[in-house]
Amino acid sequence: MVDYKQRIAEIIMPAAGGLAAGEIREMVEAPADSKLGDYAFPCFKLAKAMRKAPVVIAKEIAEKIKDDEIFAKVESVNAYVNIFLNREHFMKNLIGEALSRRENYGRSEMGKGKLAIVEYSAPNIAKPFHIGHIRSTVIGHSIYKIYDYMGYDTVRINHLGDYGTQFGKMICAYRRWGNREDVENEPIKSLLSYYIKFHEESEKDPSLEDEARAIFTRLEQGDPAEVELWQWFRDESLREFGRVYKMLGIEFDSYAGESFYSDKMGRILDMLKGKGLLVASEGAQIVDLADYSMPPALITKQDGSTLYITRDIAAAVYRKEHYDFYKNLYIVASQQNLHFQQWIKIIELMGFEWAKDCVHIPFGLVSLEDGTMSTRQGRVVFLEEVLTKAVEKTREIIVEKGVNTDNIDETAKQVGIGAVVFNELANSRIKDYVFSWGKVLNFDGETGPYVQYSHARLASVMRNAGGQGVESSLDIENCGISFITGDSAFELARLIYDFPSVVADAAEKYEPSIVSRHVVDIAQAVNRFYHDEHILVENQEERNAKLALVYSAKTVLKNGLGLLCMEAPDKM
Repeated sequence: MVDYKQRIAEIIMPAAGGLAAGEIREMVEAPADSKLGDYAFPCFKLAKAMRKAPVVIAKEIAEKIKDDEIFAKVESVNAYVNIFLNREHFMKNLIGEALSRRENYGRSEMGKGKLAIVEYSAPNIAKPFHIGHIRSTVIGHSIYKIYDYMGYDTVRINHLGDYGTQFGKMICAYRRWGNREDVENEPIKSLLSYYIKFHEESEKDPSLEDEARAIFTRLEQGDPAEVELWQWFRDESLREFGRVYKMLGIEFDSYAGESFYSDKMGRILDMLKGKGLLVASEGAQIVDLADYSMPPALITKQDGSTLYITRDIAAAVYRKEHYDFYKNLYIVASQQNLHFQQWIKIIELMGFEWAKDCVHIPFGLVSLEDGTMSTRQGRVVFLEEVLTKAVEKTREIIVEKGVNTDNIDETAKQVGIGAVVFNELANSRIKDYVFSWGKVLNFDGETGPYVQYSHARLASVMRNAGGQGVESSLDIENCGISFITGDSAFELARLIYDFPSVVADAAEKYEPSIVSRHVVDIAQAVNRFYHDEHILVENQEERNAKLALVYSAKTVLKNGLGLLCMEAPDKM
């Protein structure tokens, strides 16, 4: 497909006072107001080298390039060269590419031969999979999908919180107040109730904290009784988590959590000692990071047990040796910014130049309308409950409105869960937000269901035109391109054309909301085109051209929704 910015840069270059095409390409922009052109080139930077006023330079350049076949009109406005594309040339190029690549339109080989690890979700074993976990889960899964789309080999890791003193507390509480039958019937709710009770009782009897620490120390040392209970808690929790992942359509390549690295601690401690990085401090061991304006990093406690940071160092070393990653991405809340800065700096101090390839991708926090969530106090909203309610509400709407669908339950699931997911991915990931049932279950406006509906509308047009047989027969040679050069058709085509670069931008910035905003723009353009144009006309060349644009838009919406971890229903 023609790279119009590059083509424009090459056309302008002979008249641009010695600037290279690459420099010019970076300067070419798309005006906010389409009345000012499809592209614009500012001439301020050329004034010094060419010793002329930018206004004069703009006039001269416009005059020199105006007759190129890819332009319909070129004009100078003040210090800008405003460029209007030849719409037939543009539409033929775009539709040809879309029909040639079909469902692969927008995919890239940019990451070919490079491996990217994406670590996300990472709930704590024996604790609720609550609404706060949805951010890491769906942001991470979307980033994984975007990197896969860009051609990277991708590895999805769920670094489970399955180790630490909390398990000493859980085991202690289970032995004192729990029973096996309750855990087997409702694993997470039962274990959560024990955890809450532990914290209530430990306020009255602080010796429980010592008991819990002792249990965890035995667990680290491989005591069979402690390991057996821990493994049971882990298995029961994963079984329950699996229901939520199935609802979201998410799978992982690895569930290697913190416990996986427990037998790798000794080597890491030896490496830290060998580099002279460990310092004794009140019986514990730390890495002093004062020279880097950070507090000391605690590596082992007084009793010799390890911490999150030790295990994260071990995990990074293991992943580099095992996967030889190009990028190692961590989708973890912004609360952990300092933690990541510390251990990535320690990796660098250990002499690993690949420390720069470990990237923390932070996101904002979720709170409840009546305050912050607290597992210890039992103040949480279960994610499974949110997804189930969204599906139930969607089913009610489908029945109430008599929506035409082959499978009400399946459509309700696709749209209801899609609404929850899109709500997470519609805004910049770094923003904090307050969870509100009303907002999550509101399907009006620029929402996931709106984009899904726009896809279904296009699918309906294609069915009415003859379905897959017509789709497969569409070819640039049987399309009357001149019939799709109107404003609404061209606006839609421009957004389809931009889709591959939008995905690349989202990958570079680790920001799924760039894709979500773009698919909303496409959906709006789809509905304007649908309103403005009669598509299933008698003239076959006109009909084919309009159907080719419909098919291209439908493909991009489906691909875009897929990158956002959402389904694209054909009927709704």
